[in-house]
Amino acid sequence: MNIFKSPLFLLMAIAVTVLACNPRPAENNQQAGRVLKGLYSYGPELKSFTDCEEGTEYWVADSAKTLELAYNNFNFEKPYEPVYIEVECHAIKSDSLSMSADFDSTLVVTKVLKITREIPDGPCN
Repeated sequence: MNIFKSPLFLLMAIAVTVLACNPRPAENNQQAGRVLKGLYSYGPELKSFTDCEEGTEYWVADSAKTLELAYNNFNFEKPYEPVYIEVECHAIKSDSLSMSADFDSTLVVTKVLKITREIPDGPCN
């Protein structure tokens, strides 16, 4: 019996091809852009974001270069005053050699949608 004529071989070859071509879902979810709402604090030693929905804390990397500027425009007398933000972002694994090592993930902000001193009622308060 010739192995290449077997229907079982053909099905296995198709299954392997399909599985090899599909990306892993976990990798896509981590890199996918999403909108998060929460509290952002900024200061000399800490840039953190707390997601209002899940309560998850992230180190923040400002790839848009506008979040830190907008925060500084509030002219707070003391650092680390929380503000409410809505941002487009994605999460990556934190670097183990930097200050972000205390956080499991780093939130890479790509676009600031909203930033305000007024923290809305709800899960953020």
